[in-house]
Amino acid sequence: MEAATEVIPKVKRKAKQKWMTEEILILMEERRCAKGNKEKYEQIHKKVQEKCNVSKENWINEKYKKIEQQRKHAPQTMYRNIEEITGNQLGV
Repeated sequence: MEAATEVIPKVKRKAKQKWMTEEILILMEERRCAKGNKEKYEQIHKKVQEKCNVSKENWINEKYKKIEQQRKHAPQTMYRNIEEITGNQLGV
């Protein structure tokens, strides 16, 4: 088993959402490892949820600020940012 861990590198998890930070990914890994301990798992899960909510809200607020700045000067970029937030194709 030791030979396998030396030869095969540990897979680094990637953020599935653009607003996820490295700190959230680390907490998610800790949460995954704590599945046997219900209290610790719930405590870490609560932290993950709080960090995700704050991070997502900050990311969306930054996008909205960019959209407001681009409204008059760069409408095509503005629509790309709207699509990124909503996930919908606007057809522009």
